[in-house]
Amino acid sequence: MHFHYAFFFSHCFVAMTPLEMNNQTDVTEFIFLGFSNHPKLQGLFFLVFLLIYLTTLLGNMLIITATRISPALHTPMYYFLSNLSFLDICYTSTTVPVMLVNFFREKKTISYEGCLSQIFFLVTCAGTEGVLLAAMAYDRYVAICHPLQYPLLMRVKVCIFLVTGSWLCGLVNSVTHTVLAATLTLCGPNQISHFLCDIPLLLKLSCSDTSLNESVLHVASATIGLSPCLFTGVSYILIISSILRIPSARGRSKAFSTCASHLTVVVVFYGTANFNYDRTNIGYNLDADILVSVLFCVITPMLNPIIYSLRNKEVKGALRKLAR
Repeated sequence: MHFHYAFFFSHCFVAMTPLEMNNQTDVTEFIFLGFSNHPKLQGLFFLVFLLIYLTTLLGNMLIITATRISPALHTPMYYFLSNLSFLDICYTSTTVPVMLVNFFREKKTISYEGCLSQIFFLVTCAGTEGVLLAAMAYDRYVAICHPLQYPLLMRVKVCIFLVTGSWLCGLVNSVTHTVLAATLTLCGPNQISHFLCDIPLLLKLSCSDTSLNESVLHVASATIGLSPCLFTGVSYILIISSILRIPSARGRSKAFSTCASHLTVVVVFYGTANFNYDRTNIGYNLDADILVSVLFCVITPMLNPIIYSLRNKEVKGALRKLAR
């Protein structure tokens, strides 16, 4: 699987329009060109993305509420799940509200400061989610491969440490990239063929040397992007190996059901990421680029609570109680 980890934390590929670079200018705002190929469909786009956003908020808020009020969900696995839901709310709220407003604006702009802020929150959420998914994989590994030691290895302090560490990794990574991006000297044009700001955009606009930014991006992608992915993969190899050694079919089915939802979320997360970034070698097309970016940046946060509610009996039971 050829995955472009060098751009892992710039979550959606950004391409410049084929305009000639101007002389050095003072860029104070950026113009989004995403969805500009279909001016008559702006109202429809607004309704579709509003529905997706509201579904994402409702689904993730229900997961958070269910894990808080249901005693059956007061376990490490659901503690991680509630943090993942909160993360998905933050993630989608970084880009979608701005996009919704821009559907009604003839000139779809974002300020320079707003662009840096969007990059900061996107990179924070991207880094945090990758590490958090790895922490959840470790939780499933301990539960299935070392069940007798689970209460000790996954006690409350350990869970808090893993979640806090996930957020710190995302924050440190994001602060580093945002500070470096803020030091760049930018040139025109200031048009972005996308619906959000991203690190590759600022690097392509830069009139100054970007070698330090690119080096840090590669190092961070390997440590915060590739490492959690490999850790998660190895964890599930050990988990599946352990499940296959269970003698009874019923025991194997019960063991696999405890990690099926998380495994599905992992496959969706890394699968859409791989599809998104592998497109960079195929060529550029605005509509296709927007489509795969929406799949990765907008649809995935909506799918996570749906996956957990459909495949998990405990979550379904808690949600039924909430509906009563």
